[in-house]
Amino acid sequence: MSEQLIEVVLRSIWISGAALLFSLTWCLPISLFLGLRNFRGRNIIISIFNAFIGFPTVALGIILVALFSNAGALGSLGLLYTPTAIIIGQALLVTPILVSLLTSAIESVDPSIRDLAKTLGASDGQAKLAVLSEARKGTILAGIAAFNRAIGELGVALMVGASLRGYTRVMTTQIALEYNRGEWELSVQLAIVLLAIVFSLTLLANMLRRD
Repeated sequence: MSEQLIEVVLRSIWISGAALLFSLTWCLPISLFLGLRNFRGRNIIISIFNAFIGFPTVALGIILVALFSNAGALGSLGLLYTPTAIIIGQALLVTPILVSLLTSAIESVDPSIRDLAKTLGASDGQAKLAVLSEARKGTILAGIAAFNRAIGELGVALMVGASLRGYTRVMTTQIALEYNRGEWELSVQLAIVLLAIVFSLTLLANMLRRD
């Protein structure tokens, strides 16, 4: 395995992992709110998140380029063509997946768990953590699905990262670049590694689902 391949693989895992953790900062509170409360319009909000699961990556890429470009609203931050831009893009891309799956996992927890925790003196935050603990299997499955979506996407990474060597180039953009160059060897190697990562995590998710 060449140094270039290892570098790109590690960068891809780092960027997609950071995107997953970043997205959880808002996906967890949203999912807890939707999963633990009943209010008018709740089902509509959940349906909107479900609908956005298939949001095209190139469409999101165009929106982010418009925001991050010099003429855009966030152009002064200098985010375009940086790893941070890719992380933000992937975090937004996986948000509908996380919210939908996390909400479903939280809803499946027996409501008495939260009530029991409060009865024993737990605060509202501690009671929510108890619910999350019970929904940990679904939470892990949601994380795996989101990570696979992030690491396997091309549109956002290419459009806001520009596939700069040694800086923003990830597996999917490297595969596309090598294909366009006619360099099949590295392209196939990266594709095999990417598939191995996705399939391994998917297998883990299936094993957790059976337990």
